[in-house]
Formats: sequence, structure tokens, C-alpha cells
Amino acid sequence: MFLALRELRFARGRFTLMGIVIALISVLVVMLSGLSSGLVNDGVSGMKSMPVTAFAFDEGTMTDNAFSRSVVDSDQLAEWQDSDGVDAAEPMGVSIVNTVTDDDTQLDLTLFGVEPEGFLSPEVSSGDSLGDVAGIIVSEPLQEEGIKLGTVVTLDRLDLELTVVGFTEGQSTFGHVDVAYLPIDTWRLIASNMAEPGAPTEEAITDLNFPYSSVVAIQAADGEELDYAAVDDAAGTTSMTRTEAFNASPGYEAETMTLTMIQVFLYVICALVVGAFFTVWTIQRSHDIAVLRAVGASSRYLLRDSLAQAAFLLIGFTVVGVAAGVGLGALMPSAMPFDLEASPIAIASLTTIVLGLLGAAVAVLRISRIDPLAALGGRR
Repeated sequence: MFLALRELRFARGRFTLMGIVIALISVLVVMLSGLSSGLVNDGVSGMKSMPVTAFAFDEGTMTDNAFSRSVVDSDQLAEWQDSDGVDAAEPMGVSIVNTVTDDDTQLDLTLFGVEPEGFLSPEVSSGDSLGDVAGIIVSEPLQEEGIKLGTVVTLDRLDLELTVVGFTEGQSTFGHVDVAYLPIDTWRLIASNMAEPGAPTEEAITDLNFPYSSVVAIQAADGEELDYAAVDDAAGTTSMTRTEAFNASPGYEAETMTLTMIQVFLYVICALVVGAFFTVWTIQRSHDIAVLRAVGASSRYLLRDSLAQAAFLLIGFTVVGVAAGVGLGALMPSAMPFDLEASPIAIASLTTIVLGLLGAAVAVLRISRIDPLAALGGRR
């Protein structure tokens, strides 16, 4: 490390400039990681919180926005409920609606129709659990928009009135729209277009004959491996694991693929920039390296020393960039879907360092080809 540290002190201006570039790349990586996590949570946090193994859609449903396109019936639900390895299977209704509150605030909601006593029923941070046919549990952040317990929301065109009876624990969204959980029978009343203006009643639900839902939510028994293909064939469905079903959320796949592509380009740019810097730096000190070779320094020693120099630069300024990125992330406005999570940031930072070292390693390999005779003027 003697030579590496000596060169860092001697050419501190050039190394600092290079370090600033690495730090700026790290800032961008952190910001993109936060934006990616924020978009995921803003798009599918309602699904991420569900204790679901998989979802079954009607066979042939287009995967893009499949939750809104799919319709399954009671026979398909029963087929999954009777399948081996399935601990529980419940109907789930999904639809996005426009509403207005009793104080004339317009509000978009994603309605999740679930069994009130089932495994899909959400935990509440305040208020009551699902039960009342006219009650809904909404995403906790809606409290910041003035929604409170007892607020009445009216669905456009149907004039159906639903009352907020509870709030979820944390954010619950789908397709960047806040979720409202309601009993599956109430959702069926809405989906059937048979709802009368005003609050839904038990009598209206009892008289309803609409045995449909959007999907079947499946919970596998502990330690069981489900034969999805066999059950799909019998039930006439197409199943997806919970993670795969994220892509069925509106815009999810396009957003995540775009941000992933940008991150990949940043990693490539980091490797190229670091590699180019160390290529130029190695060329500039070729004569000095040749002198060291002439006095007995091995190629392995010089390679190790140069990579240590690159590691010092990459790790030090990546830490600076990550710290700056976290600081900027804390200043992001609440309207922006931005969420800093330790794991994605750590993975992104480690990837930046590894690819930077790879670029530096390719550049400093020319050290092993420097002839000691160059120190004596043999090739000058």
C-alpha cells in the first residue's frame, strides 16, 4: 500500500476529481434505488402486505392489468379450494373507482373486495375491522388528505355511499391508487351494477345472485409445493405467484424495467469511467513502473498495489456519494414516490464498487506487460 498511498497524496487533485465523479454516480444510484423502491411500494404495497402464495386469474386474461380484466366464478374458486396443498383459497375483487367524500373532496380508490373474516382481511392501525357491508378500511396515508373515521365516500355514477371504519397499518396502494378494503359481497354488488343509491344494505346483498370475483387468492399449506399447472388446467385459470402478479398491476413492469435499464447503464458507465481513468494513469506512470520492475518489484505486487488504490478510491467516494444521496432522499417531497431501503442501496453500492474494480483491473493489466528495460532507456 506504500506506493498506492504515495501516489494518492502526490496526485490528489486528479484522484479527487475522479472521486467526485464516482460520488456523483453513487448519488444517482441511490436516488434511482429510492425511486425504484418508492414506485414499487406506491404501485403494489397493498399486494405486498397480503399473506398470499399466488393468484389465479381467468384463463386467457391478458397479463397487463390482469386484476381489472379477470373474472372468475364460484366453480373455479371451488376447484382451488379443493386442491391438494392449498390451505385456503378466497375470492378477491379488484376495481378502481372515482369517489367524492362528504366534504366534496375527489378521491380515487382501488376497491379490494375480500372476505371479512378471511386471511386477506387487513390489520387496522385504528378503527374497526371489516364487517359492516357499508364499511371500508382505507390506506393510512389518506389521513394526511383529511380522511378520517366516519368519512363517507360516494362512488361516481352509482351514488353508492361507503363509510370509512378503519385505516390500514401503513401504506396500502395498487396501481398508485390508495386501496379501500370492503366485504366481497359489497364489491359484488358494485360490480354487478345492481347497487341502489345510498348505503348498501344486507337485504340488497342477500337478493344478489352474482357469484363472481376478479381472482382467487391462494394460500399454500406450510411446506407444500402446489402443482399450479394441474389445478389451472382443471379450473380453467392462469395462476401467478404473488411476485409475478406484481406485473399485473397497471404500469408496474414498464416502470421497473425503465429504472432497471437506467441503473444498468450507470453501472456500465462507472466501470468505463474508472477503467479509462486508470488506463490513462497507468500510461502516464509507465516509466516509473518500469523502474520499480527493474529494481525487483513483481508484476503481482504492482497489480495488487494498483487495485488497492482503485479500491480505496471507489469505496471511499462511494460512501461519500451514498451519504449525500441518503441526505437528498430525506428532502424529497411527500408527493414523490421515494422510499430509501437499506438492502437495495447496499446492493447497488456494492455493484458500483465491484464493477468499478473490474474496470480498473482491466486497465492496470498493462502493468504486467511493462518491460523493465524501459527504465534503462532500452525502448526510449
